[in-house]
Amino acid sequence: MADTVRRRRDTPPPRTGSSEAEVLRGFLDYLRASVAAKVEGAPEPQVRTAAVPSGTNLLGLLNHLTFVERAMFLGDDVTDWQATFQAAPADSVADVVARYRETVERANDVLHECTNLRAPVPRPRPDRPAPSIRWALTHMIEETGRHAGHADILRELIDGTTGR
Repeated sequence: MADTVRRRRDTPPPRTGSSEAEVLRGFLDYLRASVAAKVEGAPEPQVRTAAVPSGTNLLGLLNHLTFVERAMFLGDDVTDWQATFQAAPADSVADVVARYRETVERANDVLHECTNLRAPVPRPRPDRPAPSIRWALTHMIEETGRHAGHADILRELIDGTTGR
């Protein structure tokens, strides 16, 4: 464990508009920014070193979330979810963070066109059933929040950094 604790200023939950879509999108974007900030600037090789018996590592968490966003909102097919928890050895922290942020931007472009939360997520592959926008946003809040909590702990173990 790190000798000193580096505290970041916590940011409170977002103030959003009053519609259900604005609340869901606001909380998802808040969690996305939190998890990316947690990984950004983390030192090598600790960022990819497993800190728990399951093999979970900080860089792998963000790599995984990139694949989840792409599968949920962009229609990508993932055949080996376990493999998404490891970033490629050639990928730097900056590479993985940039890829995540670019994926989030593309996902948000799709979501901007979705005004009916009951409608299915648009899929480039019509042969694949799609969940509703409401379900997809709720699932992504759960998935991102869960892994953001993991990232909080892993980052503190790496260098003592806490907070969002």
